[in-house]
Amino acid sequence: MGREAPGVRRGTGTVPGMSSTAHDPPLPPPRVEEVSDGVYAYLQPDGSWWINNAGFLAGRRGVVVIDACSTERRTRAFRAAIGEVTDRPITTLVNTHHHGDHTFGNWLFPEATIVGHEGVRDQILAEGVPAYRSAWSSEVDWGRHEPAPPFLTFTDRVTVHSDDLRCEVRHVGHAAHTTSDSYVWIPERRLLFAGDLVFNGGTPFVLMGSLEGALRALGQLRELGAETVVPGHGEVCGPWAYEPVERYLRFVQETAARGREAGLTPLETARETDLGEWAGLLDAERLVGNLHRAYAELDGRPLGAPIDVAAAVRDMVAYNGGRPLSCLA
Repeated sequence: MGREAPGVRRGTGTVPGMSSTAHDPPLPPPRVEEVSDGVYAYLQPDGSWWINNAGFLAGRRGVVVIDACSTERRTRAFRAAIGEVTDRPITTLVNTHHHGDHTFGNWLFPEATIVGHEGVRDQILAEGVPAYRSAWSSEVDWGRHEPAPPFLTFTDRVTVHSDDLRCEVRHVGHAAHTTSDSYVWIPERRLLFAGDLVFNGGTPFVLMGSLEGALRALGQLRELGAETVVPGHGEVCGPWAYEPVERYLRFVQETAARGREAGLTPLETARETDLGEWAGLLDAERLVGNLHRAYAELDGRPLGAPIDVAAAVRDMVAYNGGRPLSCLA
């Protein structure tokens, strides 16, 4: 992988910093994977609700972090994992989008310049501590939460450098997974941190974004020519991972068209739908939220137009048998 930079130690793989709680799920521990020389993915199994991936670049002068985690405990473990690799200070934290699994831990990086699209800042400030967290299991140990939005924002793209390595943070330009998604492209390494534009093994989710926009975004990613992709959830992969995400999104579009024509609600449509090849994906109830978004687009609403997210979340809970949604974070 090349010569080690001063002040940088190789990662040991499994992360030692996860303290035990009464809510210890039977999951493998997070781990650090060096995906290119000095560039690391932080992978958190199993990648289901609120269990995201992050990453960092360990330079000679400092560390650039890509996304935080959902809970205080998990974010502190992430920081500990970075410390196992390098003793350089953390200078920058990039948020790929506003969702809490990628941003709730922002406040635990007080020394860093937090960078994100202006929409990420707006959404974090608007939501504060989101009430919709109550839809997930009450056993989740969220820990302390202080909203900490980006304070260096951009509208189109911004370039961050780790030593001489160029990292292009590019806004998609339209709604996709959310209304303010960005990805981190490292052209010299053909390496992409895709955020939640790519799920590997989990159900893609576009309730707060756009089905059509997510498909366009995948076309954008394909044009980059990446060789290595760090998805927002799931194992490190290659560009082959775009295709199953695309097929699932088209499945949702087709399902929505049939359900709407039959006069069914999104929840009724989901209950009538055989998931088929998608039955093995994590968090199947996301189909309901995706159908809410698909119905809005069939009604001619603009990409990413506001819809009743709370109603969609309630329908996901109903699809789940009225039980809170599973969260092992």
